[in-house]
Amino acid sequence: MWPSVLVGAVLLGAWEFVTRVLHVEEYILPAPDQVATTLVDRWDSTLRSATWVTLTEIVLGFAISVAAGLALGCALHFSAAARRALYPLLIGSQTIPIVVIAPILAIIFGYSITPKLILVALICFFPVVIGTLDGLASVDPELVRMMRTLHGRRVAIFTRVEFPAALPSVFTGLRLAAAYAATGAVFGEYSGASDGLGHVMRQGVPQLQSALVFAAIVLLTAMSVALFALVHGAERLLVPWHRNPTREGNTG
Repeated sequence: MWPSVLVGAVLLGAWEFVTRVLHVEEYILPAPDQVATTLVDRWDSTLRSATWVTLTEIVLGFAISVAAGLALGCALHFSAAARRALYPLLIGSQTIPIVVIAPILAIIFGYSITPKLILVALICFFPVVIGTLDGLASVDPELVRMMRTLHGRRVAIFTRVEFPAALPSVFTGLRLAAAYAATGAVFGEYSGASDGLGHVMRQGVPQLQSALVFAAIVLLTAMSVALFALVHGAERLLVPWHRNPTREGNTG
């Protein structure tokens, strides 16, 4: 982590230096210390409730996408006919810009939490499904044949061989989904919301409250990183046998 921390510190220092030396106005580009001050000053009055609302949308939407993505990925793996019928539609659904979907969902469901959850689930859903499908398709066929010679049933083959072997690919999809989850929540709040960090940013931009907008971005980034770290920690806990091939090669 130290190289990343060092690079981040250098970038923040350069940002602070440029804004101070060039006397950049706060409404154009606030300095890091101004963002930090705004984060502290506006926490109780504005940012705390908005952070809680957005965090709820991210966590619930991500959970929905994980459950639906795993279920659909496994279903498509079991049924070749369903895979041929639904996989092209699944790919085509990702060509629809999420910016277009967000206002439609706001019109249908109003300013409730429902359109935000749908947007987060839609953004996070695809990486989970693809990761599950690719992982299940890449299982060593020799292991499957061995289970069949031992008279293993289809469910036993799936639970004891296929799904455990697919977990590294599944968690790759989960990590990608975790990185994108905040995007869906912000789009939903931009399209229609009465609270949340996206709502704070939408109000702060026309009022030239750039420091407040940057503070909201910092909080969104922190939530995305935290969710990514939780998924990575779950992977290390549930898939302890998986190692980075490059790391193993370098060690050997």
